[in-house]
Amino acid sequence: MTNWHDLAGRTLDGNDLNAPDALAILRSPDDELGDLLVASYRLRYRYFGRDVRIHVLRNAKSGLCPEDCAFCSQSVVNASPVARYRMQSVEELVAGAHEAYRRGAVKYCMVTSTRGPSDRELEVICEATRRIKAEVEIRVCASLGLLRDGQAEALAAAGVDRFNHNLESSRRFFPEICGTHTFDDRVATVRKAKQAGMEACCGGIMGMGETADDRVALALELRALEVESIPVNFLDPRPGTPLAGRPRVSPQDCLRALAMMRFVNPSRDIRVAGGREVSLGDLQPLALLPANSMFVNGYLTTPGAGWEADLRLIEDAGFRIAELSGG
Repeated sequence: MTNWHDLAGRTLDGNDLNAPDALAILRSPDDELGDLLVASYRLRYRYFGRDVRIHVLRNAKSGLCPEDCAFCSQSVVNASPVARYRMQSVEELVAGAHEAYRRGAVKYCMVTSTRGPSDRELEVICEATRRIKAEVEIRVCASLGLLRDGQAEALAAAGVDRFNHNLESSRRFFPEICGTHTFDDRVATVRKAKQAGMEACCGGIMGMGETADDRVALALELRALEVESIPVNFLDPRPGTPLAGRPRVSPQDCLRALAMMRFVNPSRDIRVAGGREVSLGDLQPLALLPANSMFVNGYLTTPGAGWEADLRLIEDAGFRIAELSGG
């Protein structure tokens, strides 16, 4: 039996987890899952205490992405039955930020379905951000696809705190799920965001057909990029996409993936993200042992459990909603 608490102690002492140990977490037996989660909580508690950061997504432009990502219902290549609409107005985006703030969110993320933002779309996001920062005490994230030169700087100057662009999976597996851009394209956008002074929100999706080695490789790549926030999604297969028939990740493997991500990136914001309700089921509260943040109120084109249910889940599990200073 692996001594997960000893591994946590070594991690807390500043020793980076290596690939074999990360792989051992993913391959650990169910009999050790409880000890593994408690050990991961030691790391989480060191950096975040019992706080849970609430993040809210805003689908600012839906169903119009020209890229061919196999998991995505918003790709025009895929025949998924989703709402399709062009860029929302500045007023709509600002109103969404006010609602997120009233609900206790520390981060409001505006997302567009696109390869990358047009000049007009970029200006809408920048103007909305300027308005939000003047009116609401909330941090702003943008997820706009691949960035061209100068766009990250414009976003940062407008007040965007964090830019999201997920790597999705490992470098080896990425060509299996996307053919219209490369893994290195994504890495370049993450680097542009950080070089412009924004934090980087960058994670991936578990359950697309990747191996345990791929999941570890993703975690190590995120550590090397020094991203500040890591959303961990679990594939909820969407009708009309090439991955529609894939089985969901088991609740136990979801928890192992979150624990592994925490061990590899102990001080980073680890978010239990898309697919958590359908993949974790009744084990959702256990996800907050390794994870310190979560999306509430849905995931762009799929609904969540709802504000009240999510806040009750957090409080019933003995955690507390983080204040803005912890966002």
